[in-house]
Amino acid sequence: MDNRPEEKKNEYVRPIANFIWQVADLLRGEYKRAEYGKIILPFTLLRRFDSVLKPTREEVKEKYIQFKDNPALDTLLNRITNVGFHNTSNFDLETLYNSPATLKEDFVAYIHGFSKDVREIFVEHFDFVSKQIDKLHDANLLYRVLGYFLGKEDGTENSLLIDKLSNMQMGYLFEELIRKFAEESNETAGEHFTPREVVRLMSELIFVHDTEIFKDDVIKTVYDCACGTGGMLSESEALIQQINPNVKLHVFGQELNPESYAICKGDMLLKKHSPKNIRLGNSFSNDYFENEKFDYMLVNPPFGVEWKKVKDEIKSENEKLGFTGRFGAGLPRINDGSLLFLQHLISKMKQHNGGSKIGIVFNGSPLFTGNAGSGESDIRRWIIEQDLLEGIVALPDQLFYNTGISTYIWILSNRKPQHRKGKVQLIDATSFYTKMKRSLGNKRNEIPKESIEEIKKIYADFQEGEFSKLFDNQDFGYHQIQIEVPQLDKDGKPIKKGKKFKIDFKDTETIPLKEDIQTYFEREVKPHLPKAQINEAKTRIGYEINFTKYFYQYKPLRSTTEIRKEILALEQETETSIKEILK
Repeated sequence: MDNRPEEKKNEYVRPIANFIWQVADLLRGEYKRAEYGKIILPFTLLRRFDSVLKPTREEVKEKYIQFKDNPALDTLLNRITNVGFHNTSNFDLETLYNSPATLKEDFVAYIHGFSKDVREIFVEHFDFVSKQIDKLHDANLLYRVLGYFLGKEDGTENSLLIDKLSNMQMGYLFEELIRKFAEESNETAGEHFTPREVVRLMSELIFVHDTEIFKDDVIKTVYDCACGTGGMLSESEALIQQINPNVKLHVFGQELNPESYAICKGDMLLKKHSPKNIRLGNSFSNDYFENEKFDYMLVNPPFGVEWKKVKDEIKSENEKLGFTGRFGAGLPRINDGSLLFLQHLISKMKQHNGGSKIGIVFNGSPLFTGNAGSGESDIRRWIIEQDLLEGIVALPDQLFYNTGISTYIWILSNRKPQHRKGKVQLIDATSFYTKMKRSLGNKRNEIPKESIEEIKKIYADFQEGEFSKLFDNQDFGYHQIQIEVPQLDKDGKPIKKGKKFKIDFKDTETIPLKEDIQTYFEREVKPHLPKAQINEAKTRIGYEINFTKYFYQYKPLRSTTEIRKEILALEQETETSIKEILK
């Protein structure tokens, strides 16, 4: 598989995506810019389905007539097409185009002729039959748009290139189209898919130290609980097949957005995966894989998304089930569900048969948000004390389409190799990038192949170095203590109010977990506050991962002479520019 940077990968599909998007010229006026994708995405998928079924179309029609009443008909027809779906109508896109007088009725019959899983994609999730076909027909556009995708319109021969794309390239094509759709509709492209080089890096890190994957005919499962258009599933599958073509892989995904779900399901059908393993719905409130455990889990959940809509279900599960449910470690604040996603994944780790590994993309918030005793801190504490956190990689900024903020890949495992037990590796990969020639939304940087290999090597070597730091689990923990100074009377004795002392001053101190509280108190506090006491009832254990502190490098301030020279140069440049303008 081609694992070059994203910009290189997309050079094959971007011209085709740009060509397909030009169908907007036909739609303009009848459709708003934000609605173009509602036509372009399903037509692209239809074009692909149609070309895949073309070689077996006549045999399917023949067998359909012959075995129409056989209960095993669907299985028989899918075996003929060898792609897990079929169409039993009398039409394909070409015959539809050749009968313009009955196009609308025939088009509906064609869609309903697909087997159940494909029919569901177009009827229920793209809302194509009940809405878009009628609207296109009433605007006298159905025939022309169909012709555009068939290469019948002037200058549209490039539509035939869709047939020549690999399944992996089709995934890139869908992502490029969705990015354009998101730009037109002011939606967030990053909610639908993750840059492929980020997925590739995460997949590479997941498989470090994995010996199971090299065994012939081994069966493995991959799960993404916020799968978008399926990029995580596709890229991890491609890497596994590259490592060992004999691995039997089953992919599972759940997605909240109907259009992203439809594309993911269609893409997985084309790759011959079971469509039942791709489900639509909220993973928190409607977990379709409740009793499943998976070998590998990769996910890029939306950053900083509140979970208010599913608050009742999540709080109920937390209170009633505790650690027998998914959210026993704690609940984060309502405006960021990131650590809920992570707990959800941890609940699906295999406790036997080799255990599981998780890769998840976060922004910086899950590293440190929340004081000792907060939901976030308690979740971090539980994860680290259970020895599940294997490593975290800080990524370059401006990698994602919808944000330029700092992001991190967390790697978790309940099958750590012996030399990693009780340890966490932090990697600073913020400088491992190249600038893109052309920005894509907020995405201006990418991680090239050689950088992916270097980061992977740093992770696998598990050594201290410029970009790698190793820590004991306890290094991230601390005691938060409350120090109180009582009010004193004229004799210098503490004043009581009931059974308690009146407090003149209080403050908190944070003490590393490895350090004795009393020793710290006597050394750091007592010399300055001789009457201070520790309110032991207020002592809390917290965990945070201060990435910036661990990799901080002091940069000396520039000299005033250097700054002055720079200012004078800018003034001279400005003066020259003004003179040029006024000539």
